[in-house]
Amino acid sequence: MKEKIQDDDFSRYRNILWAVFGSMIGLVVAIFLLIGSGTLGFMPSFEDLENPESNLASEILSSDQIILGSYYVENRSNVEFSELSPYLVQALIATEDIRFYTHSGVDLRSLGRVLFKTILSRDKSSGGGSTITQQLAKNLFPRKDLGKIGLAFRKFKEWVIAAKLERNYAKDEIIAMYFNTMDFGNNAYGIKTAAQTYYGKHPSELDIDEAAVLVGMLKATSYYNPVRRPEKALQRRNVVFSQMLKAGYLTEEQFAEYSQKPIDMSRFSRQTHEEGLATYFREYLRQWLTEWCNTHRKADGSRYNLYKDGLKIYTTINSRLQKHAEDAVREWIGGTLQNDFYRDVRGKYAPFSSDLTKDEVNKFMVQAMKNSDRYKAMKKAGSSHKEIEEAFHTKVRMKVFSWHGEIDTVMSPWDSLWYHKWFLHCGLMSVEPQTGYVRAYVGDIDYKYFKYDNVTQGRRQVGSTFKPFVYTLAMQEGEFLPCTQVPNVPVCIPLFDGTEWCPTNSGHAREGEMVSLRWALANSVNFISAYLIKRFPPEAVINLVRQMGITAPMEAVPSICLGTMDISVKEMTSAMSTYANKGIHIEPIFVTRIEDKNGLVLENFTPKHQEAMSEKTAYLMLDLMRGVVDEGSAGRLRWRYGLTQAIAGKTGTTQNHSDAWFMGITPTLTTGVWVGGELRSIHFNSMRLGQGANAALPIWGIYMKNVYEDPELNFPQEDFAAPEGLNIDLRCKGQAAPESEDSPREDYKPVSDEDLNLHELM
Repeated sequence: MKEKIQDDDFSRYRNILWAVFGSMIGLVVAIFLLIGSGTLGFMPSFEDLENPESNLASEILSSDQIILGSYYVENRSNVEFSELSPYLVQALIATEDIRFYTHSGVDLRSLGRVLFKTILSRDKSSGGGSTITQQLAKNLFPRKDLGKIGLAFRKFKEWVIAAKLERNYAKDEIIAMYFNTMDFGNNAYGIKTAAQTYYGKHPSELDIDEAAVLVGMLKATSYYNPVRRPEKALQRRNVVFSQMLKAGYLTEEQFAEYSQKPIDMSRFSRQTHEEGLATYFREYLRQWLTEWCNTHRKADGSRYNLYKDGLKIYTTINSRLQKHAEDAVREWIGGTLQNDFYRDVRGKYAPFSSDLTKDEVNKFMVQAMKNSDRYKAMKKAGSSHKEIEEAFHTKVRMKVFSWHGEIDTVMSPWDSLWYHKWFLHCGLMSVEPQTGYVRAYVGDIDYKYFKYDNVTQGRRQVGSTFKPFVYTLAMQEGEFLPCTQVPNVPVCIPLFDGTEWCPTNSGHAREGEMVSLRWALANSVNFISAYLIKRFPPEAVINLVRQMGITAPMEAVPSICLGTMDISVKEMTSAMSTYANKGIHIEPIFVTRIEDKNGLVLENFTPKHQEAMSEKTAYLMLDLMRGVVDEGSAGRLRWRYGLTQAIAGKTGTTQNHSDAWFMGITPTLTTGVWVGGELRSIHFNSMRLGQGANAALPIWGIYMKNVYEDPELNFPQEDFAAPEGLNIDLRCKGQAAPESEDSPREDYKPVSDEDLNLHELM
């Protein structure tokens, strides 16, 4: 009887336990069902999993598929699994989830370890239980501020989301998504941006130690940051190596070797809008793309967002040409010309012209102050003009630009404005004549300190670089040829007000003689330009240059033949490229196509064409401008830079040498270069130093010399193609060039950091 009672009690307790256990199971199942249905809060749908929300940076790609930069809220770009280095995958799995390829999103063994070791035994070294898929779920659908109960429900949600991810994506896709969603610090979101930021590489190119550093950072991005905490990052990297050893990805010998390697951050480059390649181009493009986004809509009717939608902008810029162009500017202006300017310009109000009065200089400086960000911020904050002036004359610690790198110093904002007025500026653009593709774009010397873009924003007086357009009319009418003789004598042209315009030459070579047009253009003789503008009226010249892409305002006056108007580098380069394209003008373009984040082409771009002159006229003009290089003011391209290729060109120097120009044309690339001070009242005193042949031409020479010598570019070096049936003697025998100011000179010794006294320059 007693045994029967005991059996009944045991059965009752057993049933109770099974009921409790079943209820718990049922409760858990019910909770998961409620979570999965979204009853207990947001649960992503299949569409959400297919298209998780994230801010994707829009990428700017060069024509040779190099990422020039990006526009972003978060600097993030996605990659496919095939684009990942195998070391990244091995390091991640070994460190974060060794059973990743065998579980279905939740690792029960890891959860058991966490339950018994971490929670019950309080062993914090046992690690966490979240799988890579769970961590991805948390990244895709971030947690909000939650209490302990809310956090527990959130954990359950992540399990459900992880299970859904495992059903909808392959394991390799989950790995790629995980790397794409991680924050690596220093404004680097996702592995693609991180690899570029820390190592200047694509993720597929990462070495094993580089991959281990980046994976190690994921435990605590700031704490294990290799830039800020290299010792901690080194320790963490070696922990990753030890995990890879345990997982069988490394041998003992490899572990010993790799653990001894130092962390190399020499290629670290924080991705900002003010640094990197083609900064001025990227800003020009940003403004253009902003307008494009405002006029184009997605399938849902909303406008494209340049900073979040992950657009891919395929540009015409060639990254190697761009780098050669920027290097040439840095080498010539930073290495030689700026030093010349320091030595040549002296005076009470230097670098301003000695012709200016104190009041005139002060007017320029006050305007510079009002244009500054500091002034605008103080004005917006309600400061009075007097308070702002006092602040501008109070010394503070700041950084200023120099060609040797930023200088940390103490000076007043007013003095810093004056100091920065000393620097020479430039603009350069290269266009492929046959396509209109812009291959290089240098807006100035340093975007961080000088935001003004001298390629498209600025228009400066073009001087003698405009003369070829006047000569073009002479060639086009058929009355003149390059070897046609004309009198090199003064010419006066009556004006509407009853006066006469009578230009003079800069020198007296061969005055009173008969000279060929080729010789006259080669030596930029003003008498001949006036002779031609008297035969072909200014209105005809303006009509011609309009067909060649120049839209700048112009007055129909005789002095137009000497280039008295202001034109941008972009317009001049565009017009000059017409000659190399057999008289057909092609409007320069910067973008070939735009794609969305999925690779769908949103728009293709093609340039506009217009016939501006005959092929014969274009070729004759090329021959005339070859004389500038072979016999005239651009001769140093031959004797200094050793360029033997087919080159046509034209130098230009304006009044008081305020603006220096050189337009260089090869069969496959036309490049315009301008150099000058920020204001026209800032210029060389010496004509020898300030002329286009010395200030602007060397940039072109250095640039093209490096382009021709670059084995990866393999830049074409053919001759200009003559039109069929052209039978004209273009040798113009007996036209020897006079002695020119463009003669060899010894380079000055560069100015050292010790010589560059900031306060002496103000």
